[in-house]
Amino acid sequence: MTLTELLLISVGLAMDAFAVSVCKGLSMKKIDLKGGVITALFFGVFQGVMPAIGYFLGSRFANVISSFSHWVSFGLLAFIGGKMVFEAIKGDDEDESGKEYRLDIKELLLLAIATSIDALAVGIVFAAEKTDLFFSVTMIGVITFALSLAGVFIGHKFGSRYEKGAEIAGGFILIGIGVKLLLEGLGVI
Repeated sequence: MTLTELLLISVGLAMDAFAVSVCKGLSMKKIDLKGGVITALFFGVFQGVMPAIGYFLGSRFANVISSFSHWVSFGLLAFIGGKMVFEAIKGDDEDESGKEYRLDIKELLLLAIATSIDALAVGIVFAAEKTDLFFSVTMIGVITFALSLAGVFIGHKFGSRYEKGAEIAGGFILIGIGVKLLLEGLGVI
């Protein structure tokens, strides 16, 4: 596998994490570098670890994993996106403009898993192609981290301007990503 191919795979795998990071940034009332870095670390680490797991599992379990991974991704993203929409619509009457973003580690974990399941299959390809695993997963992780961190800041820029509408849009974006992953997994698109 060439460096260009690996770079394209890394960016492709990072796109779902980038989109979800934008959604996380939308919900930040006040930018929090620590929260942004932790969010990006979750996505970067999971995008790097999942291909390694796929590499070691090899093609032995590929059919089992691929037969339901799109359903898992859809369920997690639809649940979290629906929760975001519900909370934005329900809203609070108190002023939250000065409130810092609080990380929900369970939610981040679910989002990181949901956006990195497809990376398992890439690990299987790495095994078949005899790709340098350490270099590959490092590149995937670093690129995902960088794009996710940028996504948090981009999302915050829009979220601070449009607040409730941006959070509702972010929830629907997560649901849309889940639907897209489901349709791809079912072979519809």
